[in-house]
Amino acid sequence: MRFDIITVLPQLLDSPFAHSILQRAQKKGLCEIHVHNLRDYSSNKQKSVDDYPYGGGSGMVMQIAPFAACIEHLQAERTYEEIIYMTPDGQTLNQEIANGMISAKNVIILCGHYKGIDQRIRDIYVTKEISVGDYVLSGGELPAAILVDAVVRLIPGVLSDETSALSDSFQDGLLDAPIYTRPVDWKGHKVPDILLSGHEAKITAWRHEQQLERTKARRPDLLND
Repeated sequence: MRFDIITVLPQLLDSPFAHSILQRAQKKGLCEIHVHNLRDYSSNKQKSVDDYPYGGGSGMVMQIAPFAACIEHLQAERTYEEIIYMTPDGQTLNQEIANGMISAKNVIILCGHYKGIDQRIRDIYVTKEISVGDYVLSGGELPAAILVDAVVRLIPGVLSDETSALSDSFQDGLLDAPIYTRPVDWKGHKVPDILLSGHEAKITAWRHEQQLERTKARRPDLLND
């Protein structure tokens, strides 16, 4: 699976993709992550990619031409199933969206800045708009890293225990059950006896009950859905 991320601040993405699971996934050849500097596609000497908004108002708007040039350059080399724009007014990222992206071979992610991007980029090129929450960040780089992380960890072979991703919170529409490890007793705080019983069916039933209780207490909206 290949990700091409277009940004004016490529350095912001150096660290997220150079460590841990994402680094190992790339070394194994299970995914490719390429970061493109939008300024390389600017046609002016200053390499600027923004301008004042028509109609007035505060802030600057990212121009259409640099994005179009970069997108079309990439499209000339391969077919992309998705061109995603990270934006606060997009569809909120959830596990279902991440799961659905696994079938894609090539994905472009656009990172906005300033006041946003020219609407025509969204109208002409973008196939999906994704938000990471109801708040505004300085740019789309961190949301892009979140999206890539959420998807890559689902690729078969990325995690050492492939069943781990299948038991994560939200995979079955519920939050995960409480989890414990050694020691059994830490300053009087003990691991529930059921987890030490070795009775697989009872443990499974307990975990499901805990999932329901935790979801009801913390995210009742998931049960409504």
